[in-house]
Amino acid sequence: MNTANQKTKVAVIGLGNIGKAIATNLVKGNHPVILSSREIEKANYLAEELGALATAEEISSAIRNADVVIPAIYFDKIKEFLGQYATELKGKIIVDVSNPIAPDANGGFKKIIDKAASAGQILLALVPKDASFVKAFGTLGAATLLEDSFTGPEKKVLFYASDNTNSNKQIEELITDSGFEPLHIGGTNQSIRIEVFGDLHEFGALGKAVTFEEAKIILNQHKN
Repeated sequence: MNTANQKTKVAVIGLGNIGKAIATNLVKGNHPVILSSREIEKANYLAEELGALATAEEISSAIRNADVVIPAIYFDKIKEFLGQYATELKGKIIVDVSNPIAPDANGGFKKIIDKAASAGQILLALVPKDASFVKAFGTLGAATLLEDSFTGPEKKVLFYASDNTNSNKQIEELITDSGFEPLHIGGTNQSIRIEVFGDLHEFGALGKAVTFEEAKIILNQHKN
Protein backbone atom coordinates (compact mmCIF):
# COMPACT_ATOMS: atom_id res chain seq x y z
CA MET A 1 0.00 0.00 0.00
CA ASN A 2 1.38 3.41 -0.95
CA THR A 3 2.30 5.84 1.78
CA ALA A 4 1.18 9.45 1.40
CA ASN A 5 4.49 10.61 -0.08
CA GLN A 6 4.58 7.73 -2.62
CA LYS A 7 1.20 8.50 -4.07
CA THR A 8 0.51 10.14 -7.40
CA LYS A 9 1.02 13.89 -7.13
CA VAL A 10 -2.23 15.59 -8.10
CA ALA A 11 -3.18 19.24 -8.48
CA VAL A 12 -6.79 20.42 -8.50
CA ILE A 13 -7.00 23.74 -10.35
CA GLY A 14 -10.25 25.59 -9.71
CA LEU A 15 -12.09 25.32 -6.42
CA GLY A 16 -15.75 25.57 -7.28
CA ASN A 17 -18.16 22.85 -6.16
CA ILE A 18 -16.61 20.05 -8.24
CA GLY A 19 -13.02 21.01 -7.42
CA LYS A 20 -13.77 21.20 -3.70
CA ALA A 21 -15.56 17.83 -3.79
CA ILE A 22 -12.65 16.12 -5.56
CA ALA A 23 -10.09 17.62 -3.18
CA THR A 24 -12.18 16.79 -0.10
CA ASN A 25 -12.59 13.16 -1.15
CA LEU A 26 -8.89 12.75 -1.92
CA VAL A 27 -7.91 14.03 1.51
CA LYS A 28 -10.53 11.80 3.12
CA GLY A 29 -8.88 8.90 1.30
CA ASN A 30 -5.46 9.89 2.72
CA HIS A 31 -4.21 11.23 -0.62
CA PRO A 32 -2.18 14.48 -0.67
CA VAL A 33 -3.51 17.15 -2.99
CA ILE A 34 -2.18 20.46 -4.31
CA LEU A 35 -4.87 23.15 -4.49
CA SER A 36 -4.80 26.12 -6.80
CA SER A 37 -7.03 28.86 -8.11
CA ARG A 38 -6.75 32.20 -9.87
CA GLU A 39 -7.51 33.56 -6.41
CA ILE A 40 -4.78 32.02 -4.24
CA GLU A 41 -6.70 33.04 -1.11
CA LYS A 42 -9.36 30.43 -1.97
CA ALA A 43 -6.68 27.75 -2.19
CA ASN A 44 -5.11 28.84 1.08
CA TYR A 45 -8.46 28.81 2.85
CA LEU A 46 -9.44 25.35 1.59
CA ALA A 47 -6.00 23.93 2.36
CA GLU A 48 -6.33 25.15 5.93
CA GLU A 49 -9.80 23.64 6.14
CA LEU A 50 -8.74 20.24 4.76
CA GLY A 51 -5.61 19.92 6.87
CA ALA A 52 -2.05 18.69 6.47
CA LEU A 53 -2.60 16.64 3.29
CA ALA A 54 -3.68 19.74 1.34
CA THR A 55 -1.29 22.45 0.22
CA ALA A 56 -1.98 25.64 -1.73
CA GLU A 57 0.21 26.87 -4.60
CA GLU A 58 0.04 29.30 -7.49
CA ILE A 59 -1.24 27.70 -10.70
CA SER A 60 2.10 27.41 -12.53
CA SER A 61 3.79 25.92 -9.48
CA ALA A 62 0.92 23.52 -8.81
CA ILE A 63 1.10 22.17 -12.36
CA ARG A 64 4.90 21.78 -12.28
CA ASN A 65 4.77 19.89 -8.98
CA ALA A 66 2.00 17.48 -10.02
CA ASP A 67 1.90 14.34 -12.15
CA VAL A 68 -1.85 14.63 -12.69
CA VAL A 69 -3.56 17.98 -13.26
CA ILE A 70 -7.32 18.31 -12.80
CA PRO A 71 -8.59 21.64 -14.14
CA ALA A 72 -11.97 21.75 -12.40
CA ILE A 73 -13.11 24.76 -14.40
CA TYR A 74 -15.74 25.57 -17.00
CA PHE A 75 -15.43 23.99 -20.43
CA ASP A 76 -14.74 27.27 -22.23
CA LYS A 77 -12.15 28.28 -19.63
CA ILE A 78 -10.27 24.99 -20.03
CA LYS A 79 -9.50 25.90 -23.65
CA GLU A 80 -7.84 29.09 -22.41
CA PHE A 81 -6.11 27.20 -19.58
CA LEU A 82 -4.58 24.64 -21.96
CA GLY A 83 -3.13 27.41 -24.10
CA GLN A 84 -1.89 29.61 -21.27
CA TYR A 85 -0.12 26.78 -19.43
CA ALA A 86 0.94 24.67 -22.43
CA THR A 87 4.60 24.66 -21.37
CA GLU A 88 3.91 23.59 -17.77
CA LEU A 89 1.46 20.89 -18.93
CA LYS A 90 3.98 19.06 -21.11
CA GLY A 91 4.33 15.47 -19.94
CA LYS A 92 1.45 15.73 -17.47
CA ILE A 93 -1.74 13.67 -17.22
CA ILE A 94 -4.61 16.12 -17.75
CA VAL A 95 -8.01 15.11 -16.39
CA ASP A 96 -11.06 16.75 -17.93
CA VAL A 97 -14.06 16.92 -15.59
CA SER A 98 -15.99 19.46 -17.66
CA ASN A 99 -19.49 19.31 -19.05
CA PRO A 100 -20.28 21.65 -21.99
CA ILE A 101 -23.52 23.04 -20.61
CA ALA A 102 -25.15 26.34 -19.63
CA PRO A 103 -28.47 27.26 -18.00
CA ASP A 104 -31.47 27.28 -20.33
CA ALA A 105 -34.59 29.44 -20.14
CA ASN A 106 -36.56 26.74 -18.29
CA GLY A 107 -34.46 26.34 -15.17
CA GLY A 108 -32.49 23.42 -16.62
CA PHE A 109 -29.39 23.08 -18.75
CA LYS A 110 -28.54 22.94 -22.43
CA LYS A 111 -25.44 21.86 -24.33
CA ILE A 112 -23.31 24.69 -25.65
CA ILE A 113 -21.71 22.54 -28.32
CA ASP A 114 -23.30 20.42 -31.03
CA LYS A 115 -25.61 17.75 -29.63
CA ALA A 116 -23.45 14.96 -31.04
CA ALA A 117 -20.16 16.58 -29.95
CA SER A 118 -18.11 15.76 -26.85
CA ALA A 119 -16.15 18.12 -24.62
CA GLY A 120 -13.54 15.41 -24.16
CA GLN A 121 -12.85 15.03 -27.86
CA ILE A 122 -12.77 18.78 -28.44
CA LEU A 123 -10.28 19.34 -25.62
CA LEU A 124 -8.15 16.34 -26.56
CA ALA A 125 -7.13 18.19 -29.72
CA LEU A 126 -5.86 21.13 -27.61
CA VAL A 127 -3.62 19.37 -25.08
CA PRO A 128 0.19 19.38 -25.52
CA LYS A 129 1.34 16.55 -27.79
CA ASP A 130 3.34 14.82 -25.06
CA ALA A 131 0.63 15.08 -22.38
CA SER A 132 -1.92 12.36 -21.62
CA PHE A 133 -5.63 13.18 -21.60
CA VAL A 134 -8.29 11.48 -19.48
CA LYS A 135 -12.01 12.14 -19.06
CA ALA A 136 -12.94 11.45 -15.42
CA PHE A 137 -14.58 12.73 -12.21
CA GLY A 138 -17.33 14.59 -14.10
CA THR A 139 -19.89 11.80 -14.29
CA LEU A 140 -21.55 12.80 -11.01
CA GLY A 141 -22.67 16.14 -9.62
CA ALA A 142 -20.71 17.72 -6.79
CA ALA A 143 -23.25 16.73 -4.13
CA THR A 144 -23.25 13.10 -5.24
CA LEU A 145 -19.45 13.03 -5.39
CA LEU A 146 -19.44 13.88 -1.69
CA GLU A 147 -22.47 11.92 -0.52
CA ASP A 148 -21.84 8.68 -2.42
CA SER A 149 -18.09 8.40 -1.81
CA PHE A 150 -16.72 5.72 0.51
CA THR A 151 -19.98 3.78 0.57
CA GLY A 152 -20.10 0.22 1.78
CA PRO A 153 -20.10 -2.68 1.42
CA GLU A 154 -19.87 -1.85 -2.30
CA LYS A 155 -18.36 1.38 -3.58
CA LYS A 156 -20.09 3.40 -6.27
CA VAL A 157 -18.48 3.68 -9.70
CA LEU A 158 -16.69 6.57 -11.36
CA PHE A 159 -16.37 5.92 -15.10
CA TYR A 160 -13.40 7.24 -17.04
CA ALA A 161 -12.23 7.30 -20.66
CA SER A 162 -8.68 7.45 -22.00
CA ASP A 163 -6.79 6.66 -25.18
CA ASN A 164 -3.36 6.32 -23.57
CA THR A 165 -3.83 3.50 -21.08
CA ASN A 166 -0.37 4.16 -19.60
CA SER A 167 -2.09 6.75 -17.40
CA ASN A 168 -4.84 4.42 -16.19
CA LYS A 169 -2.91 3.24 -13.13
CA GLN A 170 -2.64 6.78 -11.75
CA ILE A 171 -6.26 7.62 -12.57
CA GLU A 172 -7.53 4.45 -10.92
CA GLU A 173 -5.43 5.23 -7.85
CA LEU A 174 -7.02 8.69 -7.61
CA ILE A 175 -10.55 7.38 -8.14
CA THR A 176 -10.04 4.64 -5.55
CA ASP A 177 -8.58 7.07 -3.02
CA SER A 178 -11.58 9.33 -3.68
CA GLY A 179 -13.88 6.60 -2.37
CA PHE A 180 -15.13 5.17 -5.67
CA GLU A 181 -14.58 2.15 -7.89
CA PRO A 182 -12.87 3.03 -11.20
CA LEU A 183 -14.30 1.67 -14.45
CA HIS A 184 -12.63 2.34 -17.80
CA ILE A 185 -15.21 2.53 -20.59
CA GLY A 186 -12.81 2.93 -23.51
CA GLY A 187 -11.10 5.69 -25.43
CA THR A 188 -11.81 9.40 -25.61
CA ASN A 189 -14.34 8.69 -28.37
CA GLN A 190 -16.57 7.37 -25.55
CA SER A 191 -16.38 10.64 -23.56
CA ILE A 192 -19.84 11.80 -24.61
CA ARG A 193 -21.31 8.88 -22.68
CA ILE A 194 -19.94 10.22 -19.37
CA GLU A 195 -20.81 13.87 -19.98
CA VAL A 196 -24.14 15.49 -19.03
CA PHE A 197 -27.05 13.90 -20.97
CA GLY A 198 -24.92 10.82 -21.74
CA ASP A 199 -26.10 7.31 -20.94
CA LEU A 200 -23.49 6.91 -18.17
CA HIS A 201 -23.95 10.30 -16.49
CA GLU A 202 -25.95 11.07 -13.36
CA PHE A 203 -27.80 13.79 -15.28
CA GLY A 204 -28.42 11.56 -18.26
CA ALA A 205 -29.84 8.06 -18.70
CA LEU A 206 -28.01 6.71 -15.63
CA GLY A 207 -29.81 9.02 -13.20
CA LYS A 208 -27.76 8.13 -10.13
CA ALA A 209 -24.50 6.71 -8.85
CA VAL A 210 -24.30 2.94 -9.38
CA THR A 211 -22.23 0.08 -8.02
CA PHE A 212 -19.72 -1.86 -10.11
CA GLU A 213 -22.14 -4.77 -10.56
CA GLU A 214 -24.93 -2.42 -11.63
CA ALA A 215 -22.56 -0.70 -14.04
CA LYS A 216 -21.54 -4.01 -15.64
CA ILE A 217 -25.18 -4.88 -16.27
CA ILE A 218 -25.79 -1.48 -17.87
CA LEU A 219 -22.69 -1.76 -20.07
CA ASN A 220 -23.67 -5.29 -21.15
CA GLN A 221 -27.15 -4.08 -22.07
CA HIS A 222 -25.59 -1.35 -24.18
CA LYS A 223 -23.48 -3.92 -26.05
CA ASN A 224 -26.58 -5.95 -26.81
